[in-house]
Amino acid sequence: MARTVQIFDTTLRDGEQAPGCSMNLQEKVEVARQLEKLGVDVMEAGFPAASPGDLAAVKAVAAVVKNSAVAGLCRALEKDIDAGWEALSKAAHPRIHTFIATSPIHMEYKLKMTPEQVLERAVAAVKYAKKYCSDVEFSAEDASRSNPDFLCKVFAAVIDAGATVVNIPDTVGYAIPAEFGNLVAYVKAHTPNIDRARISVHCHNDLGLAVANTLSAALAGADQLECTINGLGERAGNAALEEIVMGMRTRKDFLDVECRIDTTQIYAASRLVSQVTGVRVQPNKAVVGENAFAHEAGIHQHGILANRATYEIMTPESIGIPRNRMVLGKHSGRHAFEERLKDLGFTLDAKAVDEFFAQFKVLADKKKVVSDRDIEAMIVGSAAAVPETFKLDRWVVNSGSSLSATSTVRLLHKNGTYHEEVAVGDGPIDAAFKAIDRIVGKQLDLETFELGAVTGGEDAQGEATVKISWEGRRWNGRGLSTDIIEAAIKAYVAAINAMEWELSATNGQRGPNVEEPIGV
Repeated sequence: MARTVQIFDTTLRDGEQAPGCSMNLQEKVEVARQLEKLGVDVMEAGFPAASPGDLAAVKAVAAVVKNSAVAGLCRALEKDIDAGWEALSKAAHPRIHTFIATSPIHMEYKLKMTPEQVLERAVAAVKYAKKYCSDVEFSAEDASRSNPDFLCKVFAAVIDAGATVVNIPDTVGYAIPAEFGNLVAYVKAHTPNIDRARISVHCHNDLGLAVANTLSAALAGADQLECTINGLGERAGNAALEEIVMGMRTRKDFLDVECRIDTTQIYAASRLVSQVTGVRVQPNKAVVGENAFAHEAGIHQHGILANRATYEIMTPESIGIPRNRMVLGKHSGRHAFEERLKDLGFTLDAKAVDEFFAQFKVLADKKKVVSDRDIEAMIVGSAAAVPETFKLDRWVVNSGSSLSATSTVRLLHKNGTYHEEVAVGDGPIDAAFKAIDRIVGKQLDLETFELGAVTGGEDAQGEATVKISWEGRRWNGRGLSTDIIEAAIKAYVAAINAMEWELSATNGQRGPNVEEPIGV
């Protein structure tokens, strides 16, 4: 009988720490809901001590998630653990996750502590966390470069102090699969009280081995596997949840491990995380990439037509990608539209279906065929929307090779007043953005701007994503339209709405500087 391992998802914490991947509170809540639907055993919602915004986000996630445990990351400091419990106290299944580095290079140069001091701090942190919470995870940062015997000594001490999970992170992606599996086996064999705690692993992808190391650890006896959607995370990222889970499912014959993830929710989770972070999934990404189930070579197509198993070791349906059963267009009815939503993994109430059906009809008048990608973009784009401080009312641009670009934009404020400004820019989009800056009264920095097509064809919808910053804080925005300029304007306004909403929610507070790296 296959052994069951737990899936610990840290998309909302480690994934969000990747440059440019920040999410606002509402986006975190929507991703958390999808992670719960996916069936993760534990979701790490953030680092509460990092800022008032992060504490509020963890608290919001803890309030809505009922079936998964919710964890908050804390350094081995009482003030961090206090903040962690403040954020997690209302969770149905709270977990405090505390960490300190155990490798010689980290102890000497980063912590400037002796091994004895690190051991003492680790035990004190777990004991302090245990006063608040019965479920406490301890991570030995940079474990893959730590002395194995010291690692076992620390783990034995923190388990005696009350730790229910001990985590072996490959923090800098240094390990090789056979080596990492051996380390897990060594810890399992040489930590005398290891039977009283779950062994977890947390692998980074600096050498492209995060998933391989994680699966090697599972073979060696790890009980919990830490990962992120789409492999997001610090530097080169973390082990990708979708690759770990489908690896276990596809090669259960060899690995003999399983988990409780609903794999049909994988694609929806991948799309949602991609949309809210503005980080596109590379086309050749394993499992969820655009080309993962595409077959162009003639010999491959011939094999697929004869038997899909010739070139597909898993099916699109297994991760939640349905094969189109019917074409949707302007003559399609509500029932057909609602069935397609169910096929795509979206569970919506009647009011939401009515609203999206109305949007579908508007889009269908502009396009001959509305694809699954169009519908996904429409639903996912609205899922994590924040309250609208500003709404685009109308816009006009004038541009050409022989004249300066000018734009007039009119926005409707939530108080019912209209605001209109004109600006000149280096191009139509720059001019429109400058006009919007004048309306909101802030000089915003545009950090990134990306424009792509949801599908192919002349009538494809344009999908714009932007990242803006103001006073050191960043926000994402996304816009969708068959007109690329309008898509860009909508994305910019969406980012501004995220900014206005978050600033009002936190009263403009900024978080303290965190001296140690946030992560394991």
